[in-house]
Amino acid sequence: MKFATVKQKNQEIAALVVGDHFFPIPQINTTLSTDWYNTLGEILEHNQLDKLISWFNRTGREYLENTNDLGQPLSDINFSPLYRHPHKIWGIGLNYRDHAEDLLEKTPSLIPASFMKSDTTIIGPNDTIFIPTQSSKTTGEAELGVIIKKKCKNIPREDWLEVVAGFTTIIDMTAEDILRKNPRYLTLSKNFDTFFSFGPLLITPDEFADIMDLSIATVINGEVHAKNTLSNMTFPPDFLVSFHSEIMTLLPGDIISTGTPRAVQLRDGDIIECQIDGFMSLKNPVKDLKNFQ
Repeated sequence: MKFATVKQKNQEIAALVVGDHFFPIPQINTTLSTDWYNTLGEILEHNQLDKLISWFNRTGREYLENTNDLGQPLSDINFSPLYRHPHKIWGIGLNYRDHAEDLLEKTPSLIPASFMKSDTTIIGPNDTIFIPTQSSKTTGEAELGVIIKKKCKNIPREDWLEVVAGFTTIIDMTAEDILRKNPRYLTLSKNFDTFFSFGPLLITPDEFADIMDLSIATVINGEVHAKNTLSNMTFPPDFLVSFHSEIMTLLPGDIISTGTPRAVQLRDGDIIECQIDGFMSLKNPVKDLKNFQ
């Protein structure tokens, strides 16, 4: 099952994706007398996702596939981030060997190089990434995001999908020159406004035979700068979910951004893109705030 968050009448609302059409939840509720929450954040927070999937598989999919009355074509859609206020965003640094070599660091082998980000970093598809005035080298990094479905603690690796709502595309930013000055500046270098883009799709786990077979690419201005497969992660998603659930209780809507095959320096006027098999591409333009001082 696929979800998006779309802008409609100055509101950001959840939509189901069927084929090449998007079906906003409020219209579904009105037409079919359903009672789903209108936003993806609320659907997760109020534990409606499994019920919504069950309804979709029983009757919803067939109805929506046979009518376009409620649907909007892709050409008419303006996307927002999937939601704005997750409880937590976990980032995973140096989870591919190539990225560790970029920063002249050793790939962690015992535990993940985790860090946290604020929800004030969040932007959505086609929103502008701003290179801050404090940085002369900001990088962008395509990543797979894992979205947590329900409150959980101490989850065994083999049970990880029971607590996963789905996956998404992410572009994570780093003020790399600030980070290089001192590794203790990691939190600062990761938390400037506009430094976390995610969406446009959340795709549930049942849509994938094996998530580890997917390839991921960081693309700048249409050119692939880095590409790898998820199977080459040092710490795969099942481990990351289990590990972080042992550290801290995970809550609905929490995001684990699983790391990038390689970071690419961003410059004013660039278009950065995250491409992952099976997903719509996530794209964001770049502006350097130093050019507007």
